[in-house]
Amino acid sequence: MTAIDTLYRQRLMSAADAADLIPSGAKVAMALGVGQPPALLKALADRAEAGQVDDLRLYYLLSTSIAGDTVLRYELMDRIHPCSLFHSAIERRLDARAREDGRPAVVQFIPTGFQQTPRILCQEIGVDTLIATVSPMDADGNFSFGTNTDYAQPVSRTAKRVILEVNPHMPRVFGDCTVHVSQVTALVENTVALLEVAKAAPQPADTVIGGLIAGLVENGATLQMGIGALPDAVCAALKDHTDLGIHTEMLTPGLVELMKAGVVTNARKTLHPGKSVFAFCMGDRSTYEYLDQNPALEAHPVSYVNDVHVIGRNERMVSVNATLEIDLEGACCSEHLNGHQFTGSGGQLDFVRGAYLSKGGLSIIACHATARGGAVSRIVPRLSGPVTTPRNDVHMVVTEYGVANLKGLSTSERARAIICLAAPQFRDELTSRANAMGGSL
Repeated sequence: MTAIDTLYRQRLMSAADAADLIPSGAKVAMALGVGQPPALLKALADRAEAGQVDDLRLYYLLSTSIAGDTVLRYELMDRIHPCSLFHSAIERRLDARAREDGRPAVVQFIPTGFQQTPRILCQEIGVDTLIATVSPMDADGNFSFGTNTDYAQPVSRTAKRVILEVNPHMPRVFGDCTVHVSQVTALVENTVALLEVAKAAPQPADTVIGGLIAGLVENGATLQMGIGALPDAVCAALKDHTDLGIHTEMLTPGLVELMKAGVVTNARKTLHPGKSVFAFCMGDRSTYEYLDQNPALEAHPVSYVNDVHVIGRNERMVSVNATLEIDLEGACCSEHLNGHQFTGSGGQLDFVRGAYLSKGGLSIIACHATARGGAVSRIVPRLSGPVTTPRNDVHMVVTEYGVANLKGLSTSERARAIICLAAPQFRDELTSRANAMGGSL
């Protein structure tokens, strides 16, 4: 037995014993998405339910059913205090339940850009515990964070407790994405299928918008795509392109399909040529299998991937992100809906700014012109929620009604251009509101 194997065995224990190492009052960073460890989270929830641990502060982005069925159950909210940096449906349901019960929100929301998350967790908050899923250890004693390097790898460097769930289904990926067994406090083995995320069915508007955006993308461009049916539609419309590259916070099945089809080669990338670079991945089983031991892919911390200056080193960088609402001067709200926090800012502004720094780069904001079956315009005189991407930064805007480049336009010119992207039944009202606000349309 090697010294590394001895270290592994010394740290190996049951999920219940590993959860016992987390004391009351701990500040726990939970991995994002697929990286959330089911056995550890169930054991931690069981401790909370039994009254064996209290006042846990849980920090994370994008919870899934793994957390929703364990540590994020409503009945545990008096002992576990969720601190979300990016909401999912789970946080929305928890807060809706709290409102029904006449109590304050049970989930605290922390506004931040994705690139800043490692620093926020490590320095500003000072989390003391990391819980995450990793791939099995290699011969050198390293575990790969697989689908979720993002903030998990940086936190593993500073947290005094690093508690990992080893799952043979977690892909081993290349890049700056590992933690050594000597840095680990406890290990739990759990063989379970990784969480899969079904593709959202595209709406007709998605297909139209996808085609318009694909027409803006040059061969040899490097892509960043957000999450959802709309970015997937863009990927589907890019099948006839050549020599595309990938530098993205989230690696999606749509991007992987472009790699499999030979559309993405990374041959013309100016940063990490030959490599698709990402911070985290969510998809299906075939996506995860494609990642495993694939030398064409590299995972890096989000503090690197989403650094605007790093993004800008990719020539012909094209970022594509969706928004929920855009106003007549171009400001976007992509995280707030019906008076409540809906998601988070994520890396949208990181890539909007980074892509515009790129030589020949394009930053594209995509937006359905309407919601609620056409009853509500997503183009509004003034935003109803916080600004995710300021008007100063917005470059290209695309709806199913067309494309507008806002750079260099006055506020009045912007309003005219954006109104042309609205659904026809709302254009007269938007024009009237623009004039009432001091425009001259």
